[in-house]
Amino acid sequence: MSGVPRSEKPAGRFRRMLDRLSSSQDDLESEELREDAETAGCTKIGDCHDRQIVTVTGTLRTVTLRPRAGVPALEAELFDGSAALDVVWLGRRSIVGIEPGRKLIASGRISMSRGRRVLFNPKYELRPLGRE
Repeated sequence: MSGVPRSEKPAGRFRRMLDRLSSSQDDLESEELREDAETAGCTKIGDCHDRQIVTVTGTLRTVTLRPRAGVPALEAELFDGSAALDVVWLGRRSIVGIEPGRKLIASGRISMSRGRRVLFNPKYELRPLGRE
């Protein structure tokens, strides 16, 4: 055998197919989301730091109405395959198109709240449906 470990060898077509067949559905979706973020030129959520201005993309996992200090706030969890962050629109009860399963690109300044990354009132762009 050669002295190069398997993980460092270039993967052939058969090896990649075998890896995809043995991966779970969640792993495959996460890999696809990471690739989408990379091709869109966005920052991976897992690489975002407090007070950093970023542009991220991913899929909305959950969307909830949760008041903050007596003000309505629409909260959504955005996942890009590397990590998740909370996107919060203050003063909003709903936004057309913001629903679980929808892909979007969001831009703004990351903040940390209770150990989670949060993006308040971001600029956002809904990704077209049917690109999956």
